[in-house]
Amino acid sequence: MQNPSGIILIDKPSGMTSFGVVARVRRRLSEVAGKKVKVGHTGTLDPFATGLMIIVAGKYTKRAGDFSKLDKTYDATIILGKTSTTGDPEGEISEISNKEPSLQEVKTVLAKFTGEIEQTPPIYSAIKINGQRAYNLARKGVQVDMPVRKVKVYNLDLVEYNYPEMKIRTHVSSGTYIRTLTQDIGGVLQTGAYTSELRRTVVGKFKIEQAQTIADEYRLIELS
Repeated sequence: MQNPSGIILIDKPSGMTSFGVVARVRRRLSEVAGKKVKVGHTGTLDPFATGLMIIVAGKYTKRAGDFSKLDKTYDATIILGKTSTTGDPEGEISEISNKEPSLQEVKTVLAKFTGEIEQTPPIYSAIKINGQRAYNLARKGVQVDMPVRKVKVYNLDLVEYNYPEMKIRTHVSSGTYIRTLTQDIGGVLQTGAYTSELRRTVVGKFKIEQAQTIADEYRLIELS
C-alpha cells in the first residue's frame, strides 16, 4: 500500500470520538504504508452515538465536503419526562414531567416535525463559533447564541413506543441534529426529552451493512 487513497466505511463504537476514529485509522494506514497518511472524516458522530462514518484517505481528503453534504438516516431512542444538559446520556439529567402522552399524541407531534423545519443546534456540538468549537465554549461556561438553521426531515417514523421510551427512525438532510430534534419533540409534548441512544445507518448511498469495525483491516474504496 504505497499511497493509500479512497474512503473507508467505519461502524463507530459508542464511547469513541470521531477524531479518535480518524486517529486510529490514520495510525493503521500509516503503519502499513510506512509513512504518514492523510486521513479525515466527513461528519462527526457524538461519542455516545454509533454507526456509519465515512473516512477519507489520501487524495480523497479533498472530497470530504462532498460526502459531508449527503442526507443521513438515524435510529434513535428517546427518553420522555427528562432532559439532559447535552441532549444525550453524557449530560446532567433532570426530571421534568411524569405526563404520559398517548400513542396518538406522539404520532401527531412527530408529524409536525416532518418537512422543512428550523433548528437551533446544541451548544455541545462541533460547530465553530468565532473560530472555536461550540462544545469547548460550553465547557468553559461561555454563553453563546447558536445560529438557527433550516433543515429537512424527509421521514420521521415511530418504530416503538413504550413510555417513557420512544424509538424512531428518521431520514434527514445534512446538518440536522437528532439531539435537537428530540429536545424539540419533548418540548411540544410538554414532557421534556433527551436522546439515550443514536445510531447512523445510512449516509447518501452508503449503508451500515457495508461498514467495517474499528478493529478490522481497513478496506479502501475508490470511487469514480
